[in-house]
Amino acid sequence: MKQVPQPTDSELEILQLLWQNGESTVRQINDLLNEKREVGYTTTLKLMQIMLEKDLVERNANQRTHIYSAKVTEGDTQKKLLERFVDATFRGSSLKLVMQALGNHDTTQEELEEIKDLIKQIENKKK
Repeated sequence: MKQVPQPTDSELEILQLLWQNGESTVRQINDLLNEKREVGYTTTLKLMQIMLEKDLVERNANQRTHIYSAKVTEGDTQKKLLERFVDATFRGSSLKLVMQALGNHDTTQEELEEIKDLIKQIENKKK
């Protein structure tokens, strides 16, 4: 797996918008952020410039208005963040994470079936 930089919470919020909406201008991202809370345009611009330096996004500067897109995938980012979370919070134990999640959440029968199917898939891969 390619080394994925660690995004901050604000950077992750922007990445989620790029994953959801595809290529976007700073103005488009800023407008979407402002649907949840007030964020200044220059703040969004600075964050996206930092993300460009961190190699989280890429910028197409061929037009007057720069177009940004996510350079990291959602899956790789989720995997890295989850690994760090499990290591820091559950001392690397996936079992403790799953037990905590299942114990603190009303799990539907459908979700339990999906979990069972996933366990079967993992077991089959290890054979």
